[in-house]
Amino acid sequence: MSSILNSKPNLNGIGMTSQRTRERLLGRLIDQGIQSMQVLDIIRSTPRHIFLDEALSHRAYEDVALPIGYNQTISQPYIVARMTEALLKSGSLEKVLEIGTGCGYQTAVMAQLAKSVYTVERIKPLLDRAKRNLKLLKLRNIDYKHDDGSAGWQQHGPFDAIITTAAPQQIPQELLLQLAEGGRLLIPVGGDDSQELQLISRHGDEFSTEVLEAVRFVPLLVGQLQH
Repeated sequence: MSSILNSKPNLNGIGMTSQRTRERLLGRLIDQGIQSMQVLDIIRSTPRHIFLDEALSHRAYEDVALPIGYNQTISQPYIVARMTEALLKSGSLEKVLEIGTGCGYQTAVMAQLAKSVYTVERIKPLLDRAKRNLKLLKLRNIDYKHDDGSAGWQQHGPFDAIITTAAPQQIPQELLLQLAEGGRLLIPVGGDDSQELQLISRHGDEFSTEVLEAVRFVPLLVGQLQH
């Protein structure tokens, strides 16, 4: 799918959320090794400021993670670009499962590349906020579920790719089993002291692992939160 271009003022932004600040962010991402022009174009045209509370929107195009409530964060733009690029380079993105919708920013980026995105969030108010954000962008290829993400979404599997935006201590077996043949799981793994971003590929009943880099994500927790 093509990247978002929208003339509405609240999407274009002004001042610290203007197109000029987005271009500066792109320069930083290129300096850090992001090469995919497709990913860079989507980062450029996706209005990150609408995914943040107004008090933080002026920081939307800094290359930092920012709080979104409930002890969760919107991921650093570099990490969003790095994870998206890794999945884009490694195979088909017809059907993608996202574990951890959060405010919906990574969802928005993936939905512009994949035919279908299925996203699971355990915190109901965050999922509701993400739905509102993504409705603004008129992205209609996304299905939402309020549930424990560690169980995946078996009903819609198998998936070409699974992207996880929270870190388990150990990889949930259910996610591996919901990969299609040749499918990839991109997941941060580890505890508070040390995490690494792993790209795991399925070949029959065998799984190969590539470590991409050290990262820091919020922990992948079990259960649901309604409020």
